[in-house]
Amino acid sequence: MKTLQKLKKYLVEIKKNDKSGKKINAFLQLNPDAVEQAKKIDSKKKKGKLAGKIIAVKSNINVKGLNASCASKTLENYKSPYDATIIKKIKEEDGLIIGMTNMDEFACGWSGETSAFGPTKNPQALDLVAGGSSSGSAASVSAEFCDMALGSDTGGSIRVPASHCGVVGIKPTYSSVSRYGLIDMCMSFDQIGSFAKNVFDAGLLLSVIQGKDNNDSISQESKKLNLKEIEKTPKNITVGLLDFPISDKKIQELIEKRVDEAVRKYNWKIKKIKIPYIDLAIATYFPIVYVEFFSATRRFDGRKYGKRIEDVAGPEVLRRILGGSEISRAEHHGRYYHLALKAKKLIEEEFAKAFKGIDCIISPVVPRLPHKIGIKISSEEMFQYDALTCPMNIVGNCAISIPAGKVENIPVGMQIVCDKFEDGKMLRIARSFEKL
Repeated sequence: MKTLQKLKKYLVEIKKNDKSGKKINAFLQLNPDAVEQAKKIDSKKKKGKLAGKIIAVKSNINVKGLNASCASKTLENYKSPYDATIIKKIKEEDGLIIGMTNMDEFACGWSGETSAFGPTKNPQALDLVAGGSSSGSAASVSAEFCDMALGSDTGGSIRVPASHCGVVGIKPTYSSVSRYGLIDMCMSFDQIGSFAKNVFDAGLLLSVIQGKDNNDSISQESKKLNLKEIEKTPKNITVGLLDFPISDKKIQELIEKRVDEAVRKYNWKIKKIKIPYIDLAIATYFPIVYVEFFSATRRFDGRKYGKRIEDVAGPEVLRRILGGSEISRAEHHGRYYHLALKAKKLIEEEFAKAFKGIDCIISPVVPRLPHKIGIKISSEEMFQYDALTCPMNIVGNCAISIPAGKVENIPVGMQIVCDKFEDGKMLRIARSFEKL
């Protein structure tokens, strides 16, 4: 299908199911030049890898001429003056940006409810949260508003909404995708990644955006993804099934059933594994996030960028600013922050040991089902959303969420984790599960 034809189809669907009465509320802004850009792509004789693909972008990534609002009143009217490196790459391969998606404000949240412009609804169950912080990106793919989407993942912000919305979401290896042009929440953990309806398309988008960028000091060159290899089922795989206690037995049983099916069909091996110190992940994650977020928000003082963040931001953003400020001040040069960095190193070492005897680690993405929009749940319950995802940001490994089935008619995701820079192997394993 031609780009323009497909774009028009999606725009009709968005008008009907996203903007009309804000049924889903996945988009904050549509690209006003999309039709003209689609015509230009269709008129080309030689087209790029993403020609015909319609892509949504999380609102904390700069797309020239569109608003990188971070779903906050702080940057509500901030129009991006440049393209992020990954957006340049997408445009060079003829991908079409359809618009900017809703998200938790400044990526602070787990459910997609903290946006200053209203929560994103889950297309698979409209009364439930879509998951956060990349809520609008996951929902836009799930609701058939686009082919693919970009998100950012700090502690599960791609994988959690992918799981809840029943789509594929990839958090690539840390440093393998440029973050130049991302308004990040936590520089130690943040990674841009892709959403799509299937493993191949998510891998296709990742193959375009990955690579070293001199504008991002931590970025590294990684193994180029061979898209033809994704279809090949890997042999002699040892699956590490993570032994981690979760309260919802139905979710665990569903994941174990899927693993058993794959092990039997492909003659793989299975090994139950425990990773020491993984239970410290949440306690390690938050001091680092709070301090780095506090530091990152000091530029939003109302002078250069929009409004002063403390004057207009929501309670979750203010909580993290206050927390980061207190940790930095009270601990005399950030003692808790440095202790958390030591714990980070410890967890990283344990993961490296685990991967000496296995090819991947498999677990549920989220150890619980999504809650209803507007329901107040405790901080401890909220923290559960990232319990199985944030360790992968702490250690920097690649991880993917793929649909595993449904519990109580709600999508449940399976998390597949591979060692650093083994994104290609991860995609092949994920595609093998998808073929089941």
